[in-house]
Amino acid sequence: MDSIFSIGIQSLWDELRHMPVGGVWWINTDRNEDAVSLVNQTIAAQTKDARVAVITMGEEPKKIIRLEDDRGPQTVKLFSMSTEADSLYFLPRDIQCTIDPDHYLVVLKCSNNALQNIPAEKLLHWLEKINRWAKNQNCTVLVVNPGSNNDKLFSLLMGEYRSLFGLASIRDQTDSFLYDIAFWCNEKGVSARQQLTLKLIEGNWHVAQQEETVVQPRSDEKRILSQIAVLEGAPALSENWSLFETNEALFNEARTTQAATIVFSLMQNNQIETLARQIHTLRRQRGSALKIVVRENNTSLRATDERLLLGCGANMVVPWNAPLSRCLTLIESIQGQQFNRHVPEDISTLLSMTQPMKLRGYQKWDTFCDAVSNMMNNTLLPADGKGVMVALRPVPGIRVEQALTLCRPNRSGDIMTIGDNRLVLFLSFCRVNDLDTALNHIFPLPTGDIFSNRMIWFEDSLISAELVQMRTLAPEQWVKPLPMTADTNPILNAKHDGHVWRRVPEPLRLLSGNEESASS
Repeated sequence: MDSIFSIGIQSLWDELRHMPVGGVWWINTDRNEDAVSLVNQTIAAQTKDARVAVITMGEEPKKIIRLEDDRGPQTVKLFSMSTEADSLYFLPRDIQCTIDPDHYLVVLKCSNNALQNIPAEKLLHWLEKINRWAKNQNCTVLVVNPGSNNDKLFSLLMGEYRSLFGLASIRDQTDSFLYDIAFWCNEKGVSARQQLTLKLIEGNWHVAQQEETVVQPRSDEKRILSQIAVLEGAPALSENWSLFETNEALFNEARTTQAATIVFSLMQNNQIETLARQIHTLRRQRGSALKIVVRENNTSLRATDERLLLGCGANMVVPWNAPLSRCLTLIESIQGQQFNRHVPEDISTLLSMTQPMKLRGYQKWDTFCDAVSNMMNNTLLPADGKGVMVALRPVPGIRVEQALTLCRPNRSGDIMTIGDNRLVLFLSFCRVNDLDTALNHIFPLPTGDIFSNRMIWFEDSLISAELVQMRTLAPEQWVKPLPMTADTNPILNAKHDGHVWRRVPEPLRLLSGNEESASS
C-alpha cells in the first residue's frame, strides 16, 4: 500500500493536507523561523514507522531539526547541502548514495532567499527533473522555501501544475498567518485558490477556524477596495466600499479577495514600478475575476507607463483629468468583466518591454547611434511606437555646441548628440503629435528662435535608415560639448514648472557696515 504523508498543520482537512508518494509539493514562507517550525511539525505529524529524510540548505540539520518523544517517526535521516544553485541538481544522486528513497518523505528545507536569484528556466528544469525522480522512486518530496519576497516565485510556479502536485504559501500578518493555497492535488481530489487563517500556538500550527471544504465562493463581487485618495476626501460611498490609507495596505487586503474591485491611486511617477509589481502579483495569484483599476490623481503617466500597468493586469487606467464622477462611472462599467488578456509569468519581461533605456542627456555620436539602434531592434517594444528622432540645425550665429547648452531633457531615455552642425535628439516613447510639447519642456527658449530647420523620423524603418547615414560621419566631424563652467546666464538658471520656464532665485547676503569695513 502506498504511503500518504501529511503537512504539519493541525485541524487542516485531508484534501489540503495529504501528500501521497510519487509527487512534489512546495510551500513558501515569509520567514526562516516559520519554515523551520513547519518542517518540525511536519515531521511530528508522521507515524512512528514513517520513513523521513530532511535536507537543510546552508544550515546544520542537527541544530534546527528535532524529534518529539510522544509523536512522529522514531528516526529521521538528516542531510545538509550547500546554498549553491548547482547543488540542487546533485540532490537525487547524493540521497541515493545513502538511502533507498522508496516510500520516503524527503523534505528539502531551502536557505533563506536562496532561490530568488536562480534563473527561472534553470529552476523549472530542476523542478521537472525532481518530479520525474519522485515518481520513479515512489517517494514524496516537500520543498519548504523561506524568502522575504516570494511573490515572483509564487507567480512563476502557479503554472507548473504538471511538475507540482501542490503549491501554497504562509504569509505573516502580524497577529496571524495567511495560508494561501494555489492548488493541492492528492487522493482526495483537487483544491485550488483556498485561503485559511493560521495560528502558531506554542510552536504548533493550527487552522484558526474550521472552514467549509469547498472552493471559496465569489461572494465579494460587490466589494470595492480603494485607496483613500481616489475619492478626493469623500467618505466611503456605501457599505460595499472599504478605504485604505496606502496602496500597500490596499494590496495586502486585496490578496484575500476573489472577484472584488481594487482601485489604486497613483500620485507620482516613482510609484509606477512598485504599483506594477503589485498589480502583476494580484492578477497572477488571484485570477481573472478580480477588477483592478488605477486612478491617476496627479499627471504622472506616460503612454509607456500606462501600457506597463495594463500589461501587468490592470483592467483600466483612469486619467488624471477625469473628474470623480467620471471615475465612478468607469468603475461601474467594468463590473462583471472577466480579464482575458495574457499576463507574462515574469514581470521583468514587461519592464524591459515598456521601460525606456537607462541613458539620459548628451551621448557621443557613436554611443547615441548604438543606443537608438538597440531600441529599434528590440522586438519586445511596440512597432513604430519606440519614440521620435529629430535633427535640429541652429540659426546662423549660434554654434551647435551653444545650442546643446540649452538642451535640458529631464526624462530617462531622452538622449542627444551633436555633429555635422546638427543637434540630434531621440525622445523615447514620445508620440510625434506630442513632439512640440516635449521640445518646449526641453528648451527654455522657443525652438524657432534657436534652430532654423528640423527633420523628424518616427517610424522604425525611417529611424533605422537615418542611423545608417549617421554612422557614415567620420569621427573628426563629431563635435564635443563646451567644457562645463559655472554659468550665471539667467536663461540657463531656470526650471520648467510644467507650464513655462521660470528663473530659479539665487539667495544673496548683504554685508553689514562692520563686515564691509572688515573685508576691505
